Amino acid sequence: MNIYETDKLLAEYLLFHYGAPEEVLPYAFGPREALGYPQRCVTECLDVGSLPDRARALDLGCAVGRSTFELARFCGEVVGIDYSARFIEAARALQADGALPYRRVDEGGLGAECRAVPPAEIDRTRVRFETGDAMNLRADLGRFDVVLMANLIDRLRNPRLCLARLPGLVKTGGQLILTSPYTWLEEFTPRSQWLGGFERDGKAVATLDGLRAALEPHFDFVAARDLPFLIREHARKYQWSVAQATLWRRNSTGLS
Repeated sequence: MNIYETDKLLAEYLLFHYGAPEEVLPYAFGPREALGYPQRCVTECLDVGSLPDRARALDLGCAVGRSTFELARFCGEVVGIDYSARFIEAARALQADGALPYRRVDEGGLGAECRAVPPAEIDRTRVRFETGDAMNLRADLGRFDVVLMANLIDRLRNPRLCLARLPGLVKTGGQLILTSPYTWLEEFTPRSQWLGGFERDGKAVATLDGLRAALEPHFDFVAARDLPFLIREHARKYQWSVAQATLWRRNSTGLS
């Protein structure tokens, strides 16, 4: 079974996206700068000042939708797409109802009842969610001023297939935000399809090298930064990771 369709992962991601800091990390110690990752993918990476009025945004690999809602603070229309039907079902419930109950695991069979709640000040009517395959997106999505792909590329069987679609999705001057810890695993991506994390002709190939090869000449590289994040599995077990966020601008190459 796809792990992203399980109750366990759904609850972990609802907490990851919507949990209050004290729910996720109730200890006085710990990497607090890693909290709020789905929000920070937007607040620390998006160039708000260059957005046009009523900008369109695409959150590709949106999971349970927190970054999608955050993009709606600045964009008039936001589409969130994820391959997981369970994640999209949850995101749609949050968009429609403004809250979703779930059970957090604390220890073994012990846990607590929680509620995921998007920020009340966000206009949820600007957001819609749909299931979709990032490697085979529907043809009529249109074009966007912003495309965010958070923690997606190292979970695709053929990431280059997804990246090849991006020039047709991002408007000239539009922003592409890619974040990933580059956890390449053969259970998700055959080694032959990895963008980096290997040697070629005796030289190390980093994933940023692979991204440049796939995205240029249609995108100009703007900047890279580190974004830590923290996923709580239970009260005493966490995943602490550091994603690299890369920022790109769509240039006019290939456009009439």
